[in-house]
Amino acid sequence: MKWTRREILAAFAAAPLAQAAPKYTVGITTYTLGGWESDVLLSFREAHEAGYNYVESFSNFFTEYFDKPDVLRKKIDEIGVKFVTISNGGGMERRFEDPSKRKQLIADHMRLVRFIKRFGCDHLKINTGPRRQEGTTAEDLKNISATLDELGKQIHGEGLKFGVHAHMWTQFENGREVDAVMGATDPKYVQFVLDTGQVTMGGMDPVELTKKLGHRIIEFHLKDTMPEHRGGAKRRLERNNAMKDPIFFELGKGGVDFPGIRKHLDRIGWQGWLTVELDSSPARPPKESARISRKYIETKLGIKVS
Repeated sequence: MKWTRREILAAFAAAPLAQAAPKYTVGITTYTLGGWESDVLLSFREAHEAGYNYVESFSNFFTEYFDKPDVLRKKIDEIGVKFVTISNGGGMERRFEDPSKRKQLIADHMRLVRFIKRFGCDHLKINTGPRRQEGTTAEDLKNISATLDELGKQIHGEGLKFGVHAHMWTQFENGREVDAVMGATDPKYVQFVLDTGQVTMGGMDPVELTKKLGHRIIEFHLKDTMPEHRGGAKRRLERNNAMKDPIFFELGKGGVDFPGIRKHLDRIGWQGWLTVELDSSPARPPKESARISRKYIETKLGIKVS
């Protein structure tokens, strides 16, 4: 059959455009006060029951397995989950601002990197240490950046990515500090973990920060805030009582523009981890909070949690 030029043009117009869809893999961080804070394997089991197949937690829950990873692998295989990553935690050196601690800090973190590599993790996510009373100085930021760069180079040599997480009440919490550290470190070695709740309460707009850092973001931690904090809290809060006075909530509370974040990620073809997180769940069991966030992701954002 011979097609006319008009028929050929009409066929092309009707055909869907082939394009690389962004790949979102959804997981959940399971350290949640209100039921998941003391038994990490219980938290993994209940997260799986709530529909999540990828989990994340902190290194201090797994130190007994560092020399016997196969024992842990058997336990998580029985539950039916895999790791997003395992973050640094208690017992590890985390004073990134102190050059005298750099050697020990790197040794601690590289041990963790080699451990999570055994479980197929593609990146290490870290928090910096507790914030000192005097805050974070320009010299601190210079030292933090140098340590992150050196650690990132070594992690890169192991074939993993490395993301630093901005977190309230740590040495790395606000826009000034994010700009300084991201500006002073090598994007090849140091990436970013964007926590939508933490950056909002740190005075930053998570949508604008997503646009600014783009593909340098390797993971999102997804939690919501009160509507009045949308676009960035106007004042810094001292550490709250997470059970009596929570500032972070399940997705859909209204403080974070998640569709706005998704829109930009679609536009740039971003691929990476979307990790649900909730610091505390005082109103309901953590498993129910996890289900609320999962429903929001699937119904409001159109992303399948699988």
